[in-house]
Amino acid sequence: MRVVQEREKCIGCGNCAALCPKYWEMAEDGKVTLLGAKKNSKTGNHELEVKEVECNQEAADSCPVQIIHIEK
Repeated sequence: MRVVQEREKCIGCGNCAALCPKYWEMAEDGKVTLLGAKKNSKTGNHELEVKEVECNQEAADSCPVQIIHIEK
C-alpha cells in the first residue's frame, strides 16, 4: 500500500497531523509533511510505502482539499 500526498496543494489545516501524528507533522513552510515519504519526480507527489493503512485513512478522510490518497 502507498500513501500519496499532493503536497503542493496542501493548505496546512493540520487535520492529518492532529489525527495521525505518527505519519504527519506541520513543517516550517506552513504545510504538512508526510514523514519518511519520497518525492516522485514525475508527479511531484510525496509517497510512502506502508504495510498497514493505520490512521492514514482518517487523515485522508479529514483533509478538506482531498490531497491525501491511499493506494492499495
